[in-house]
Amino acid sequence: MIRNTLSVMAVILCCAMLFSCGSGNKKNTTQNDSIKKADSIMMSKLNGFVTVKLTTDLSKLTEKEKQMLPILIDIAQIMDDLFWMQTYGDKKSFLDGIQNENEKKFAIINYGPWEHLNGNKPFISTFGEKPLGANYYPQDLTKEEFEKFDNKDKTSLYTVIRRNADKSLKVIWYSEEYKEQLTKAAELLKKAAELAEDAGLKKYLTLRAEALLSNNYQPSDFAWMEMKNNTIDFVVGPIENYDDALFEYKAAFESFVLIKDKEWSKKLEKYTAMLPELQKQLPVDQKYKNEKPGTSSDLGVYDAIYYAGDCNAGSKTIAINLPNDEQVQLKKGSRRLQLKNAMKAKFDNIMMPIASKLIDQSQLKMVKFDAFFNNVMFHEVAHGLGIKNTINGKGTTKEGLKEIYSAFEEAKADILGLFMATKLIEKGEIKDLTIDDCYVTFMAGIFRSVRFGAASSHGKANMMCFNFFESMGVFTRSTEGTYKVNLDKIKEAVNAWGAKILIFQGDADYDGAKKFLEANAIIKEQLQKDLDMLQTANIPKDVVFDQGKETLGLK
Repeated sequence: MIRNTLSVMAVILCCAMLFSCGSGNKKNTTQNDSIKKADSIMMSKLNGFVTVKLTTDLSKLTEKEKQMLPILIDIAQIMDDLFWMQTYGDKKSFLDGIQNENEKKFAIINYGPWEHLNGNKPFISTFGEKPLGANYYPQDLTKEEFEKFDNKDKTSLYTVIRRNADKSLKVIWYSEEYKEQLTKAAELLKKAAELAEDAGLKKYLTLRAEALLSNNYQPSDFAWMEMKNNTIDFVVGPIENYDDALFEYKAAFESFVLIKDKEWSKKLEKYTAMLPELQKQLPVDQKYKNEKPGTSSDLGVYDAIYYAGDCNAGSKTIAINLPNDEQVQLKKGSRRLQLKNAMKAKFDNIMMPIASKLIDQSQLKMVKFDAFFNNVMFHEVAHGLGIKNTINGKGTTKEGLKEIYSAFEEAKADILGLFMATKLIEKGEIKDLTIDDCYVTFMAGIFRSVRFGAASSHGKANMMCFNFFESMGVFTRSTEGTYKVNLDKIKEAVNAWGAKILIFQGDADYDGAKKFLEANAIIKEQLQKDLDMLQTANIPKDVVFDQGKETLGLK
């Protein structure tokens, strides 16, 4: 009896163990499948970026210029670390906490757990939505609390908002918040200045070092505008404010190390002098174009050899229009820097493959790199067109449109850049392209840009243009899913869209502009399906750079 009981118990125990083992195996299999699926998704996201080596011919540099480059790259790396602090927080603890290597690589591309080219959605499951104010403000700050906060420096580009021990708000200048890093960067800038053989570059680097510690960037902005003969250019500091999605007040740290292509730049010098005449021809009432744009602007072509910080996050910048200071712009204009090697990389690897899928075959031959180059170049120039101050005493256009200003300013630059290209071709100033080349290439460029989604100011600008064009019958979509530009209607639409933006800005019509933005800065269902199709075609979303001292062969 005892023997039988023990036998039965043994059988039960054995079955239980077998069941337990089977359950464990099933659980492990499920976990492994889940890990494999997550890894596959992350690999797919990484495959959305094509690696491009950032190099140029350094033989045209002097020995001192070659010695300067490693120092500038070291400064740029400090800007990179500072941007991590601004947009996320503690980079090291964040990356150390990621076990999946592909996930870590993708986090480095995005400077955090939020995907830049997917509406800043989190791609790591333990993170929620990105705070609108990133790390420039307390994460629990409300707009109402900020508005009630009485401090004249709270809206400065160069301050962060923090809490006191009693939870009240306080303002801290960048020079104090990031004192250790900025002190080191300033020392290196002075060291680079000692090597500078160009007087303009030496002055700029010296003043920029002072600016990092004083938060007064205007003197160095003027010095940067006055540089004319330098071969090396260096954009460094807190510059753009797109990362602050709460108010667009706070400037993010970034840096570009650039080498000037003097031969290409020479070809473009004449366009800057034409700005006042082009301003007069803007398709809008005279009161919206009474200001005279600066003509001392520098229009140049460069090869980029290093990106850091904000400009390196997600989508890579291919052209620069600086400085952003309106006072400097009114007195000196601005400098427009076309990053030719980065631009060509995007055209070859992204834009042409997209055009081959979405542009009607009869117009595909009109999609050309020179047209793309001109559209991007004149986008930057067109930031100087229109007016900086409202026509009704409501301050600057930036103040009038508040947090939606950047979307409309980018939209203005897009469309007035195309307007400029049209006028210059009509005048015979541009001889190797047709107006139709610029129009069709512009349309292909919208498809390239809106793959980023409509979360950024540039994305919103592109979608407003696309939907405005659609309302005016500028293009038709075939049953095969390709788009054909109506070349008889697009010129009229360019003028109408340009006028609409200039009026929004000049009138400081915040309510009207915001209503238009909300209705049109969206990707509609059919376009989204067409963009989704591009994913299955394995067309990269953007580029990442193989860059640095080793890539350049520097010590």
